[in-house]
Amino acid sequence: MSASSPDTYFRKGFGLRSEVQDALDADYAGRIVDELRARDFTLSAGGVTVRLAREFGFCYGVERAVEYAYQTRQKFPDRRVVLVGEIIHNPHVNERLRQMRISILTPIDSLGSDARFDYSIVRHDDVVILPAFGVTVRDFQALSAIGCVVVDTTCGSVLNVWKRVEGYAREGFTALIHGKAYHEETRATASQAQRFEGGQYLVVRDMEEARAVCEYIALLASDEGPGSERRSAFLSRFAHAAGHDFDPDRHLRRVGVANQTTMLARESLAIGEEIGRAMAAAFGDEYRRANFRTFDTICSATQDRQDAVSELLKEPLDLMVVIGGFNSSNTISLAALCAERVPTYHIEDAGDIDVEHRQVRHRPAGARSSEAIARDWLPAAGDVRIGLTAGASTPNNRIGDTVMRIFATRGIAIAV
Repeated sequence: MSASSPDTYFRKGFGLRSEVQDALDADYAGRIVDELRARDFTLSAGGVTVRLAREFGFCYGVERAVEYAYQTRQKFPDRRVVLVGEIIHNPHVNERLRQMRISILTPIDSLGSDARFDYSIVRHDDVVILPAFGVTVRDFQALSAIGCVVVDTTCGSVLNVWKRVEGYAREGFTALIHGKAYHEETRATASQAQRFEGGQYLVVRDMEEARAVCEYIALLASDEGPGSERRSAFLSRFAHAAGHDFDPDRHLRRVGVANQTTMLARESLAIGEEIGRAMAAAFGDEYRRANFRTFDTICSATQDRQDAVSELLKEPLDLMVVIGGFNSSNTISLAALCAERVPTYHIEDAGDIDVEHRQVRHRPAGARSSEAIARDWLPAAGDVRIGLTAGASTPNNRIGDTVMRIFATRGIAIAV
């Protein structure tokens, strides 16, 4: 998407990287992470060994989005700058932007699934930053109508998924999106399907929901069909995850699979395969070839971090610590991978580790909205090996702070 005027739409920054680099380094760089890299991603002291996954933390898309926000403030020092929601899912980064006099709009669910923000406060002479997740088509159109300056930090990997979904809609396929219907990225992606007349989408959260879709596809091919009762139950189940006027009897006959870029890669691939098998079983292989599409649209950074943590988990580890926002989808995926193998603690930052009381506040894997307190989570004595990784929205200094607190829990001071 691009605004009509090149004077009000910017997607490649303002050429001010050198001017903002010192501020970025001061806010987000981390000496301890540098030391871990220099020591083959390992720090050991007093019987405690911390092993950092080889891919972790800020990805290119996140770095770019944050840098462009800093460049925007530098470019327009006296203008009001407004950010459409969180730029990334990291509370410290967003708080730092607030300190830089960047106002953050709060989502309003009552506005509907494809228009979550109230733009009545945005003026023609404001500067508006779009987050790394992107915004819906309707949101973008609203800002274009205002005529304000728009700085678009939408991640390139997200744009690639949009192109795929647009292609599905253009060819008459329903976009079946593996993602979280409430997530900013998935909302924005789903809206791309409805840029075309008759375009449709359906969001499935996990394999359980995908199998419900497969069951319905099987019913479409049966002699009696789904029937009004099953149709109503299906529409009720996916009421907040489907496009306007979605009709499963019509719109599940041609399906193209895509995904939120930060989901668990293996599950996205498995869902695509499951839907494809259901199409073939219901209508035959020839029908499947003509009416089913699937592509892996997980971003490379997400895949790299999942691969790196899978490799780390092959080592003998006593526990894993995963750092990242509790609302960060890619961090949640990392924590889910780790929890399959070892006790895992998903924390937002080092402050969740209470050194004095030897406890940690964390989000258990699979818990969607609740935190827990784990006491004596770190053995008080003896050798212990701790794996560590961080989501793509976590800066290096927050990773370093976590490492220091892990050692401090055993009374060990790290000097680097």
